[in-house]
Amino acid sequence: MAQTTGTTSFDLDMNDLIEEAFERCGQELRTGYNFRTARRSLNLLTIEWANRGINFWTVEQGQIVLVTGQAIYPMPVDTINLLDTVIRQNNSTTNQTDINISGISESTYMSLPNKLAQGRPIQMWFNRQSGQENLSTATLSGNITSTATSITVSSVANLATAGFIKIDNETISYPNIVGNQLVNCARGQNNTTAASHTSGAVLTIQNIPAINIWPTPNAPGNQYTLVYYRMRRIQDAGTGTSFQDIPFRFIPCMVAGLALQLSMKLPNVDPQRIMALKTDYEQQWDIAQAEDRETAPLRFVPRNLFYA
Repeated sequence: MAQTTGTTSFDLDMNDLIEEAFERCGQELRTGYNFRTARRSLNLLTIEWANRGINFWTVEQGQIVLVTGQAIYPMPVDTINLLDTVIRQNNSTTNQTDINISGISESTYMSLPNKLAQGRPIQMWFNRQSGQENLSTATLSGNITSTATSITVSSVANLATAGFIKIDNETISYPNIVGNQLVNCARGQNNTTAASHTSGAVLTIQNIPAINIWPTPNAPGNQYTLVYYRMRRIQDAGTGTSFQDIPFRFIPCMVAGLALQLSMKLPNVDPQRIMALKTDYEQQWDIAQAEDRETAPLRFVPRNLFYA
């Protein structure tokens, strides 16, 4: 009597995935350049997927302990967007309360008259920065300790009026600039450690995705914790020995998408084959996307309104 394998571990490492895509183009993977161009196309493909919508396997939960009076908090640099956020009060293992915090636009946040007002946070703006770093021409004017909240620099010409800088290995948040001084700085941000720095140290501008909270917290310690679900970037294609950062159900879609990308770059690919690969890719995407979704039932509850 025939027996099944008893396993459900099938996957394609990068070599097999690229070979399958080349075969669909009617060609063979032969050179190192073929491999490099396919890896580049894989990275472009996963970026395209992020632009098409939510990739549910990239949704992760995170927490930020809010600090009294601090308005700006960094997010992981691979954050694409926030899906849901709450303010958790009394963050303990036995007693806690989650209260919704509303997302607002940049223009709404800009219209707030006092962005440093204190209270229980009720609104937040997610500033979707690139995560890239730019070396500044500014340097420290004088030594600073690990607890200094005002930092004097040689020039603020290339600095945004609020944001993040890196000095040596420390990320520092600053909400205001007065003259050549960054004031009300929050030290040791983005999982770095506050440290002393010497005069002449070069500033690096960090374009970190960040959350702007309003009102700023008015309670000390861990009274308020921002709990969020974020969508992160799909991990980069590896060097050939790793598997891709996708669930098994997206393997056919990735193979089809890579084959289409390669068909538009490789020589002597029949245009009719390219059109067939495009049709197959769109079909595989629709199938995978339709499966990769929330499956909880949707329920609408009418609200009764009474007028006197």
